[in-house]
Amino acid sequence: MVAFFTSLLITVVLLALLVPMAKRRPIGTPLTWGEALVAATYTFLLMFWVYGVVPHLWLTWADNELKWRPDTLVADYIPGMGFLTPQSGGGNFPMTITMQTLRDLLAVGLYVVFLVVNMWLFAWWQKRGTKAPTTDIVTSDYGRPLVKKATASAGKA
Repeated sequence: MVAFFTSLLITVVLLALLVPMAKRRPIGTPLTWGEALVAATYTFLLMFWVYGVVPHLWLTWADNELKWRPDTLVADYIPGMGFLTPQSGGGNFPMTITMQTLRDLLAVGLYVVFLVVNMWLFAWWQKRGTKAPTTDIVTSDYGRPLVKKATASAGKA
């Protein structure tokens, strides 16, 4: 349990380091060879961590300490889930859902969450520093909009 939650904490710290770095780096500045090497190593570490270490520690915790094995049914393990008792066990539910199945579904959920965060971070990094176009109309001191008058030649074809 400690290892899994520590890995989640390290993930948050690694992701939080990106924000000040993105704000400090000028947009459009070309990378030097050394900066590119450091950035690639950091990105590799981050992806290795969130797609390899965190799910592994989740599966290890669920197997060892929580004892979510294939011989343990969800209906027997979690109180109030008696409606999930399979037909083979005398219940009405058409499928047998084990705790190992639930463990694997939660591992897939970790991958999906990390993939969504990964895509959002890539898009955020690419869009950083850009501002939305404004639709403000310049007004005079009296509050009237200042518009450029069209010339007579512009309207003729």
